[in-house]
Amino acid sequence: MLKRSLFFMSVILLALTLVSSVSPLEANPREISVAAAADLSVVLPEIAQAFEKTSGISVKLSFAASGALTQQIENGAPFDVFFSADMGYPRQLISEGKADSATLHPYAVGQLVLWTQADSPLDLENGMQILLDPSVRKIAIANPQHAPYGRAAVAALKHYGLYEKIGDRLVLGENIAQAAQFVESGNAQVGLVALAHALAPAMKGKGKYWKVPAEAYPPLDQGAVVIANSEHRQDALAFLKYMKSAEARAVLQQYGFTSPDEK
Repeated sequence: MLKRSLFFMSVILLALTLVSSVSPLEANPREISVAAAADLSVVLPEIAQAFEKTSGISVKLSFAASGALTQQIENGAPFDVFFSADMGYPRQLISEGKADSATLHPYAVGQLVLWTQADSPLDLENGMQILLDPSVRKIAIANPQHAPYGRAAVAALKHYGLYEKIGDRLVLGENIAQAAQFVESGNAQVGLVALAHALAPAMKGKGKYWKVPAEAYPPLDQGAVVIANSEHRQDALAFLKYMKSAEARAVLQQYGFTSPDEK
C-alpha cells in the first residue's frame, strides 16, 4: 500500500514538473490581430512570417478594402493594428477615438498599374488609350466607395478624359485583390490594379502591366495605426517597429511599394 502511494505521488510530482517546465510563451501564446488593406495580401504574409520568427509573436492577418475594415473597427472588431491603403481612414479612426494618434505611421506609397493577361493582343505601349479598344468589354477596378485604389483608378480615368467614355464597362471588385482576380480569370480584359499584385508570384508570369504615371492620381500614401482598445498594445507596437526595419522595407520594395520619404 505504501509503495502504491509513493508511486502515485511520484506520478503527480512528475506531472507538476512538466507543467512548470512549459515556457511562458507556450503557456500563454502571444498573438496580434492585424486588419490590412487588400493590396498587402501578397506582401504582408511574408513580412509577418519573418516578424514571428524574430519575436515569437503570432500575427493573424485579415484582408479587405480599407473602408470596409474601417467600418469593422468602428463597430468594435477586435483588431490590434490597422494597415490602410491611404492615410485618410486611419485619421478618421483617430478623430473618432478608435485609434491611437501617437502610433500613426506612413509605411509605404502604393502604385497603380494597367494590367492585362500575357496573351492579350492589347498593346500596353499605348497606355490608357487601350481602354477605348472595342475588344475591351470589361475593365476591372476596386470599388471606389471602399478602396483607395478604386478612387485612384477613377481619378486616373478622369485625368485622361476616359471616365465618361468607358464608365459603363467598369466592373467593381470589393477590393483591389478581387479586381486583379477579375482580370486574371478573364472576366475582365484589363484592370487598374496595384503594382504589388502585378508583381506577385502567382500573377507575375500571367500578365503584363503599364505603370500609370503618378501625376494622374492622388498619391497612395498608406498608413498604419494601433487600435485604441487593443489588448496587445506592446506587441502591436513591436510589429509597427518591425515594419520600419530594413528587412521589412526591402520586402515592400520588392513588391513595388516605395517609402514615403522617397517621394
